[in-house]
Amino acid sequence: MARLATSSMFFHEYPLDEIFASVEEAGLGGIEFWVETPHFWLRGLPFADLDAAVRAHPALAPITFHAPVLDLNPCSINPRVAAASRQYAVEAVDLAAAVGAEVVTVHPGRRTAKRRPSAYDYEHFRTYLALLRDAAERTGVRVAVENMELTVNSLLSTPAAVREVLDANPWLSFTLDVSHAMAASPGDVGQYIDLCADRIANVHLSIFDGGKMHLPVTGNRYASEVVRALAAAGYDGSLTLEIEDRNFLHPLSIEEKITVLRQEREFLEDCLP
Repeated sequence: MARLATSSMFFHEYPLDEIFASVEEAGLGGIEFWVETPHFWLRGLPFADLDAAVRAHPALAPITFHAPVLDLNPCSINPRVAAASRQYAVEAVDLAAAVGAEVVTVHPGRRTAKRRPSAYDYEHFRTYLALLRDAAERTGVRVAVENMELTVNSLLSTPAAVREVLDANPWLSFTLDVSHAMAASPGDVGQYIDLCADRIANVHLSIFDGGKMHLPVTGNRYASEVVRALAAAGYDGSLTLEIEDRNFLHPLSIEEKITVLRQEREFLEDCLP
């Protein structure tokens, strides 16, 4: 049975101990820790604080990780930006290993210009993957590349493109972002599951509707169908709620965020076999 989790970024403004405690209070069984969670990132990545939070909440272990992506692009035309982006991703794998995390989600990067990716961009992507492969083999952590929104400069935004990369890199896993796929076409989610279910290591679960990304799933029939399709395909990893808290009508208190996650959990538990 899949394990219900949430992104630490849903609790964007809170310290680590409150984030972990709140996720556990909501009754979830896991957390995807974004390295850029502000209380961690802006304080210089204090490992002791993260390690203490993980140890204090064994019910959420093993956590998953999300490598840094903000202001970063491993395929950037700017070589310093590209190098820094790759380094941060490799360091995220090492950090994940140090706290016992089993999966790290990474973004594939994109062409800097708003143009279709060129051979230059794909060469940068292959360099990036080679570094991540070395990190994965050294640590034993699974690295999972995420499907992106369908934009002109995206490297990985179709089921066929993801499958091609997975076939070329047998060591690599896949993080299915349902909202990104829905933004292209609701049918794409099913195609991702059909083509890539054997390599899915994490699922970012949220809804795209009315031009808005990462909406809650409670009450959404399509979300329940996706969860059942994943179960039918044999997926039993994390279902990670990736909800954008700015999509709500007012800023949520921490108690309201816990309530939202409880509602999401109760809805999804009814969907799971």
